Amino acid sequence: MTKTNRLTILVFIAIVLAFAVGIAINKGASKEFVASFAPNIKLLGTIFIRMVQMIISPLIFCTLVVGIAKLGDLKVIGRVGGKAMLWFFSASLISLLLGMVLVNNLQPGKYIDLSHADTNGLKDLATKTQEFSLKSFVEHVVPDSIVHAMSENAILQIVVFSVFFGVAAASFGEYAKPVIKALDICSHVVLKMVEYVMNLAPLGVFGTLCAVIAEKGIDIFKFYAVYFFSFLLGIFLLWVILSAAGYILLKGRMTGLFRRISSPLLVAFTTTSSESVFPTLTEQLELFGCQNKIVAFTLPLGYSFNLDGSMMYMTFASVAIAQAYHIHFDTGTELTMLMVLMLTSKGIAGVSRASLVVVLATCSMFKIPPEGVALILPIDHFCDMLRTSTNVLGNAIATAVVSKWEKALGPEAKDVSTI
Repeated sequence: MTKTNRLTILVFIAIVLAFAVGIAINKGASKEFVASFAPNIKLLGTIFIRMVQMIISPLIFCTLVVGIAKLGDLKVIGRVGGKAMLWFFSASLISLLLGMVLVNNLQPGKYIDLSHADTNGLKDLATKTQEFSLKSFVEHVVPDSIVHAMSENAILQIVVFSVFFGVAAASFGEYAKPVIKALDICSHVVLKMVEYVMNLAPLGVFGTLCAVIAEKGIDIFKFYAVYFFSFLLGIFLLWVILSAAGYILLKGRMTGLFRRISSPLLVAFTTTSSESVFPTLTEQLELFGCQNKIVAFTLPLGYSFNLDGSMMYMTFASVAIAQAYHIHFDTGTELTMLMVLMLTSKGIAGVSRASLVVVLATCSMFKIPPEGVALILPIDHFCDMLRTSTNVLGNAIATAVVSKWEKALGPEAKDVSTI
């Protein structure tokens, strides 16, 4: 049994145990016990996420700088970056449009009862809407200190600094090779740390899921059936579109890609954190055959610019809330909303509950009662599971396709690791 398959099996076992323990506590324990149990068991997930987050900044910096420097020619950097951004913005536009078409046809907002809204956390979200002014957006993209950006895991800021550093290093040619070699060694050391941390993934999955189920139980799916399954349909269609594009461009290699990223997809789905699988996804894409320099350059950009699942959710949720308040938008207004979301969604990966923050900001901008965000808070965790795994899928396919375009997609490595 390979290490990848072993981890997948252990994660599945963790999911089953989390459901069993969570439901038992939700049904049989007192409210006081649940209130103390859920935050404590969730610490297992918190520990796992934080251990991965401590690796993200050095890994992105090292791999991106090395990737750019290895590309060598600045014209190659521009070409690869241009191809990546073409894919990212095309996929984002399709995702936004899909969410808008579905929500207008299925109209899930008409089935949501305002009297059942869960307002927990709404006030905290409301305080964050100011982050999406033009001034704050620029401040969020351009770092004033790389040390501060790394301490905050501000991925987009780290990407910006790393791109400048990598381009500058590439311009020095042979003179900068010792620095690039050192960073290359550092990236391999960090990846070894990742191997250790990922052994804790089943515990993190168990703690995260068990806490949510113990608090909310499974009745939440009954009340929000129309909304949730409408979004689920949207995610399914988005997966079909992304997979179809992958099969067309990668042909027979797409099956191998799915096999390689199955474990990262599952971990992202259960932890609702795409950051938690960034290191593993990097490794699996390289084993799939993508050249290190392409992965190191494209994947970090994708984490900032290619959030396909989150994109679809933002238009879906914003219009659904408007429907709940019987607010009708004409086509022009909805297209304007789409373009606003296209802008405000960039560089939000490091913001807690980022999609909801953008939805709340959009509601305020288009005169939708922001209190309506409380409608979707109770099931946001489950929707986040779907959109996070979709983000990972989109970035994996994007990286593989850019590698193919650059003729940098080699044969898949054989995984001979066993237990």
